[in-house]
Amino acid sequence: MPSARRLPAALLLAALTLSACGGTQNSGQDQENSGGKDAGFPVTVEDASGEVAIGSEPQRIVSLTPSATEMLFAIGAGDQVAAVDEHSDYPEKAPTTDLSGFEPSAEAITEYNPDLVVLARDAADAADQLKKVDVPVLLVPSATTLDQAYGQMRMLGEATGHADRAEEVAGRVESDVDAIVEETAAEIGDTDLSYYHELDSGMFSVTSETFIGQVYDRFGLENIADSAEDAAGGYPQLSAEYIVERNPDLIFLSYPGDQVVEDLGKRPAFESVEAVQNGDVVRLDPDVSSRWGPRVVDLAQSVSDAVTDAAQEG
Repeated sequence: MPSARRLPAALLLAALTLSACGGTQNSGQDQENSGGKDAGFPVTVEDASGEVAIGSEPQRIVSLTPSATEMLFAIGAGDQVAAVDEHSDYPEKAPTTDLSGFEPSAEAITEYNPDLVVLARDAADAADQLKKVDVPVLLVPSATTLDQAYGQMRMLGEATGHADRAEEVAGRVESDVDAIVEETAAEIGDTDLSYYHELDSGMFSVTSETFIGQVYDRFGLENIADSAEDAAGGYPQLSAEYIVERNPDLIFLSYPGDQVVEDLGKRPAFESVEAVQNGDVVRLDPDVSSRWGPRVVDLAQSVSDAVTDAAQEG
């Protein structure tokens, strides 16, 4: 079937309409088989685009953002998820497909007969096409703070009929992160450690204005990327000279590769960096460190372990 971008507008709308009608029929059958779980619906939730009305409890959710997929399963809506994007690989039972979350095709999405679609904020074009055929869409932006992540969990809970469970999960994640931070502070006291977070071998980094930067900030760490000339966008590309000169106490690597820690230590002049000398170069799980779902607790624990080790060495 040709892609959505190649179809004439009228033909695309016809294809979407047929698919959407099929989705409504299947959704009704699923709801009847489930015993009617529409208590509390309709509901109106607020996403990145504004208010979104959802008439009945969704039974066929398509999630095209990995963080939202993890949230949906954590809050008890996993059985309602019919399809997820190619990168939504957690949990293992998530129904991964070849759907793209970066360039979502409204036509491809409707083949799964969704009654709710969760998209990234920059997928507005696909969202508009789906809304034209009455498929509810939630646009979920990248969280820049922990509070935003907790809020998204609660919003997805309301949208899927799991408000109470979502409230419980968000509250537990928040309390677990707070506890890890407090326990770390109690163990090591105040710290003046600096860090460098590397997104890839091209030395792209993050500032304290990003989500992961906010996590590091909870531990009182100083981010060497904050003073970079091109830091305004939140993801500056640093030079080797800049990193060596700033001499971070900790280095965190968040990309795949079995030898990334060793390879970094072999870069010219990096043997003089404090983190390299003391063995405080930490490889983080690339997925955990790039998503803002419930596994942020695992990220906080990894940072805590690294901070504790570095502080005790000092």
